[in-house]
Amino acid sequence: MALIGLVRVSTDKQKTQRQHDALEPICLKVFEEKISGKLAVDDRPGLTAAIGYMREGDMLCVQEVDRLGRNLLEGLICLNDLFERGISVKVLEGIAAGEHTERSLILDLALALAEDRRRDIVRSTKNGLEAARKRGRVGGRPTVIDNDKRAAILYRRSLGESIRTIATGVGVSVGVVHKTLAEEQEKAATA
Repeated sequence: MALIGLVRVSTDKQKTQRQHDALEPICLKVFEEKISGKLAVDDRPGLTAAIGYMREGDMLCVQEVDRLGRNLLEGLICLNDLFERGISVKVLEGIAAGEHTERSLILDLALALAEDRRRDIVRSTKNGLEAARKRGRVGGRPTVIDNDKRAAILYRRSLGESIRTIATGVGVSVGVVHKTLAEEQEKAATA
């Protein structure tokens, strides 16, 4: 029997090193995915690759049970799918730490607590942003558009360039170009 590791984060900007540090010393191979945990097992390339690599008797290993799904429902769906395929799961940390071959109350509870923790983080973030807004401060990411970039976007669009070409030429994302053009249209409509 071998342990096959799975590391998951939702976005490219999130760090995976902590999970790798926990899994690599004990796993034969570790697969990584930077994708939402709300997707079905077959739509998750890292998880699918890990399952494809596994042999009879191998066990999927995650640092915490919430690496399988980002909330209670999605985690349970993932676990049910794995157990139906005959794949057992080893969880290294948290109240569900241990080896599991079927659903149990402790797994369900661990997923519910992870979802509750995530909900608290979202609520705290929203409350902090609202408190800052009341004090006249605006939270969120800093703007990447200055007056020069805004002018370049508007000029290039007036020349008929595509949004993708503008984004590449100005050095911003397609979304930033969309937002800039929408803001300009809104200004023109209210003027």
